Amino acid sequence: MTSLAAPAVAFSSAPEADEPHSLVMRFGADRPLRMDAGVALAPFQIAYQTYGTLNADKSNVVLVCHALTGDQHVANVHPVTGKEGWWDVMIGPGKPIDTDRFFVICSNVIGGCMGSTGPASTNPATGRPYGLDLPVVTIRDMVRAQAMLLDALGIDTLFCVLGGSMGGMQVLQWAASYPERVFSAIPIATASRHSSQNIAFAEVGRQAVMADPDWRGGRYYEAGVRPEKGLGVARMAAHITYLSDAALHEKFGRRLQNRAAPTFSFDADFQIESYLRHQGRSFVQRFDANSYLYLTRAMDYFDLAADYGGRLADAFKGSRSRFCLISFTSDWLFPTAETRAVVHALNAGGASVSFVEIETDKGHDAFLLDVPELFATVRSFLKSAAHKRGLA
Repeated sequence: MTSLAAPAVAFSSAPEADEPHSLVMRFGADRPLRMDAGVALAPFQIAYQTYGTLNADKSNVVLVCHALTGDQHVANVHPVTGKEGWWDVMIGPGKPIDTDRFFVICSNVIGGCMGSTGPASTNPATGRPYGLDLPVVTIRDMVRAQAMLLDALGIDTLFCVLGGSMGGMQVLQWAASYPERVFSAIPIATASRHSSQNIAFAEVGRQAVMADPDWRGGRYYEAGVRPEKGLGVARMAAHITYLSDAALHEKFGRRLQNRAAPTFSFDADFQIESYLRHQGRSFVQRFDANSYLYLTRAMDYFDLAADYGGRLADAFKGSRSRFCLISFTSDWLFPTAETRAVVHALNAGGASVSFVEIETDKGHDAFLLDVPELFATVRSFLKSAAHKRGLA
């Protein structure tokens, strides 16, 4: 049921799309993923990584949900970039999510490009990459697939599910869809729905990708090209939203890049310009453009209250899960007001909830960075929850 390799594809697609350097769970035609789009996706696969040791009664499982441009390589060297895992500061022996105590699982979401079925994956019906033939994915689809992965691994309940941004959306969906399986939850820098402003930013990114001549209607794989310019611009625009004005000013200000005076050209005169161009160039080497379209769309469609008659509290009514919600003062992409709305809904639904707003100028990306208050909050909450679960 578990494998480390897959058949070679007929066309060049995104790195790792079919043969990821991680564990893979494959689901055949008899176990389809029933998607919100009304389609039963089969066969499909989920790529994942694990850290730590599963205890005898399988009660120490922590599920980490990744954000938009993340993947399953949360605490190991990334096979494409060679860099440390995207949450290596949080997960490991003696760290807030202590792998000496917890068994950590992180899977690449459906629609991604690091081994879980996505637009760069081979469509078994055609032998070519799915491209836009893949059904549109939702946050709930991602969570359904994760639940199927856990079922296949024989894991009934989660000690904790946590994640930031799009990962936080998955955490909230887990708590709403599978409350009996979630002992505790930590949604970070997230919201119960994508705001109109966030949808607007996402659309700018998608249009940048689709305006690139090399996008070719999503069929660039067969042509052996990639819409690198469009995806690079999308990444540049999005990356600005992950930071704060204070962080940008402190890091770059109006300083020039390797020159004493302006060139009076459209070269990257300023350090911030050079930085953003670098972000764009490095991103396109590890991420698939069509996956960017799919995952930003999944975030746009996320509206938890709408699934419960417009009343968010009903999504968590009677929940026995323990919640710790975390926001950051300088996060204008998912501001604290959005987190407070979820806290109020949890309170109205009778859930056990705590809330921490962390003061920092690091912006939305603070959940990925070295923020001692974040580490202390996660460590303390998990310690308390472990005591209540009998894991202490």
